[in-house]
Amino acid sequence: MSAPTARPDATHRPPRSGRRRLAHPALIVVVLLGLLFGGAVVGIRWLGSFSSADDYPGPGQGEVVIEVQPGDSSAAIGATLAEADVVASAEAFVDAAVADDRALGIQPGFFNMMLQMSAQGALDRLLDPDSRVQIDVAIPEGLRLDDTVDRLAQASEIPVRDFERALAKPGRLGLPSYADGSAEGFLFPATYEFDPDVSAQQILRAMVDRYQQAATDVGLVDGAAAAGYTPREALTIASLVQAEVAERDFGKASRVVANRLELGMTLGFDSTINYALGIDDLTLENDQLAVDSPYNTYVNVGLPPGPINSPGEAAMTAAIAPPAGDWLYFVAAAPGSDVTQFTADYDEFLRFKDEFYSQVP
Repeated sequence: MSAPTARPDATHRPPRSGRRRLAHPALIVVVLLGLLFGGAVVGIRWLGSFSSADDYPGPGQGEVVIEVQPGDSSAAIGATLAEADVVASAEAFVDAAVADDRALGIQPGFFNMMLQMSAQGALDRLLDPDSRVQIDVAIPEGLRLDDTVDRLAQASEIPVRDFERALAKPGRLGLPSYADGSAEGFLFPATYEFDPDVSAQQILRAMVDRYQQAATDVGLVDGAAAAGYTPREALTIASLVQAEVAERDFGKASRVVANRLELGMTLGFDSTINYALGIDDLTLENDQLAVDSPYNTYVNVGLPPGPINSPGEAAMTAAIAPPAGDWLYFVAAAPGSDVTQFTADYDEFLRFKDEFYSQVP
């Protein structure tokens, strides 16, 4: 029989010796690595506070415009700044950017900077919205093509002739097929921001693209078909109501157009005469009403050949979805008033008309 295996007692302690046993070698390695790593981090931070990257004291002088490209890293931005002598070195800018979490918010675009700025000053300026250089232009609803071009030229300082040359090549503007080669009505009214190096063609293309978006949003093509119009006819109606009445009455004016077209009546809109003559008169003389033009809706039955301005989305929606009604006539309540009176009765229309002209100075 074999001897029983000895079991250590739970209270048994090995004999003490004069020597303390060393910790496990692996634990020693871990502790040493931790100390080394912590020391390295402290060292890096300490050395970073004494960066040798060249830097200007600032605040800078003069003026220069630089561009931040989409996707530019801090190093790429620093290189751009250093090349333009905005900062003394790309490294100094990178150091400033790494130390400031706001640097992640730098947006692409053009910025008005100073020469020989400190790296931190350059970073602060790139984060300041007021330092952005851009072309801001607001195009209101109902503006004609010529007036739109004048406003674009003034805001961008691009010569009018550059816009005229771009308009002469409609195939490069992204116009829809139903535009028939004319940008009238297709430069969508909105507020735009452009980079300072933008070309006339790029501006016009952006406005046509915005029109395409608006036409899609309101369902112009399908809505026109459902209303019995071509897309161009629907846009033309939208431009008419945009010119004739306030937004709250777009729907009623659109119904007047639909009712008159259905009855084979002339539209008799002063806005189309003004467009034909290139004027914007409140009242028109008889010889003006007889102008020989396809845009003379006093003489010609049906819609004019195309839009007479650039309408907004509300007018486009009214053109394809007018409310039900029997209105055939409308007249402004007074010169300069945005209140319009609608009626289906010709005698009442004549009374409204007399009231209007009685108030003309």
